[in-house]
Amino acid sequence: MSDSNKKKPETRTIRVQALTRVEGEGALHVTMRDGRPEEVRLEIYEPPRFYEAFLRGRDFREAPDITARICGICPVAYQMSSCHALEKALGVFDDVDQSIRTLRTLLYCGEWIESHVLHMFMLHLPDFLDYESVISMAEDHGPMVKRALRIKKAGNSIVAALGGRSVHPVGVCVGGFYKALDPSVAHDMLPEINQCLDDMCELALFLADNVEFPNLECDYEFVALQADDEYAMNLGRIVSSKGMNIRTEEFLEVIEERQVPHSTAMHALIRGRGSYMVGPLSRVNLNHASLHPRAAELLLQLCGIIGQDLPWGNSYLSLLARAVEVVHSLGRASDILAGYERPARSRIPIPVRAGESAHATEAPRGILWQRFKTNDDGSVAEARIIPPTSQNQSTIEEDLARVAEQVATLSDEEASLRCEHVIRNYDPCISCSVHFLRFSRSWRGDPRPTSDAELAT
Repeated sequence: MSDSNKKKPETRTIRVQALTRVEGEGALHVTMRDGRPEEVRLEIYEPPRFYEAFLRGRDFREAPDITARICGICPVAYQMSSCHALEKALGVFDDVDQSIRTLRTLLYCGEWIESHVLHMFMLHLPDFLDYESVISMAEDHGPMVKRALRIKKAGNSIVAALGGRSVHPVGVCVGGFYKALDPSVAHDMLPEINQCLDDMCELALFLADNVEFPNLECDYEFVALQADDEYAMNLGRIVSSKGMNIRTEEFLEVIEERQVPHSTAMHALIRGRGSYMVGPLSRVNLNHASLHPRAAELLLQLCGIIGQDLPWGNSYLSLLARAVEVVHSLGRASDILAGYERPARSRIPIPVRAGESAHATEAPRGILWQRFKTNDDGSVAEARIIPPTSQNQSTIEEDLARVAEQVATLSDEEASLRCEHVIRNYDPCISCSVHFLRFSRSWRGDPRPTSDAELAT
């Protein structure tokens, strides 16, 4: 056959200019040639936030409230990571009372509840049940949506009780809380938490029975905090399904960030290995032995219904992993509230000194790592923040490449929806992830992008 008669490669582009039902602004771009992915991009075009830059020079006491403004959905995660990192830098990490640590766990339970339920039922479930949005889904599943909203409200109430308000709480400080939870408030909250615990177990079983999960089995490297005596939220070492086991302070010895031209967010990778996954699926796979008894019982039931034991290697099953974590959080919150007594003090004294350290906690979406350096007067000399979404971005793009082959014969609309669904498996918080700006350094011939931290210099 002559060259002129050879069939030209068929090229197809799937593009969504603005992703929906995710937090922040982003797009997806998939180019296929002869049904195989040639180029895959999760494009994040939201402007950078510059938090690392304008934390410099601020008093360390301001850091928890400033970092909380990075995200309206997971402000507690930012506060907890910054508090722990600064307590290490200032030399008082080991002095924090156990009663304060227990209240921090309770606060984190509230955030996991409200964030997971919001994503599961309002943003993610419509994909599985073939609805455009939660509004249209509620027309057919009104009672389910109302029960989910009630559970989300319970999570918000926990955050408000400890933090002063449910969005961008202000009750947290380095060393503890400005004010301890009132025992009468704890007593009044307990019945609703217990009712929501029963409701969430039923909803999780409904999801397992009624949702068809597409097949996307992959050999992910799951990464999460792991503690000896609890399902890790605030404390623990960073471990992985492929042998990583490090202190949170060693994070940058194992993880590196890279810039890609199509994103205002960095991509975090394991040095010498590549992409990895953080978030609920990683935590359930790695830490299921530490789940609250109600969550452990539910997990066994879910495995039976879907016919798949752990580890779950399908990112679509993050829906059920979040359900397990909501039940865990409600169960843990119930136990704390039931046995709550006002602590002797709500916070410990903090010395002002120069220091440097880092810490990671488990945001709803995965590991959130922060490092602080303080000056002699307690002002912030340097800050660095690596959120979970930037750690998942490379994995998301790899999932998109796998799914692109599965949707090659579908219409553009159907293929686009399937690709968006893959991204929503990760509940990406795009606004959290943007941390640098493309900026010309032509005066010194350096074309690299400028990071938040460098802008402060």
